[in-house]
Amino acid sequence: MRFSIIGLFLVMSMLSFTSWAQLDHGHTHDLPPVTQDVAEIRAMEIVTALTEKDMIDKSWNSIQVSTIEQKMFDGHTEWVVTFQNDSIEDMAKRTLYVFLTLGGEYTGANYTGQ
Repeated sequence: MRFSIIGLFLVMSMLSFTSWAQLDHGHTHDLPPVTQDVAEIRAMEIVTALTEKDMIDKSWNSIQVSTIEQKMFDGHTEWVVTFQNDSIEDMAKRTLYVFLTLGGEYTGANYTGQ
């Protein structure tokens, strides 16, 4: 029994170490680029998550992608996925921009596109 507990402890320690090793350590590793279709799906998932966290209005869940393009920001190209929601009264918040790395990682969302 003692051997099993020690073995379990060692395995758990190794798994814990590999988890720590995978944490962000000051820079990101570039993932292979995703297709436009994958970026669109990912952006829609992010919009759903933002509505579930009450960060944006629930009406965004029914909105489809308006545009998707690659833009350069500070020397880095990103996917910019745009959603247009005409049911939002505040004109400044009718367009939602979701930003993803070319590898599909979420980097942010806002109403300005910047």
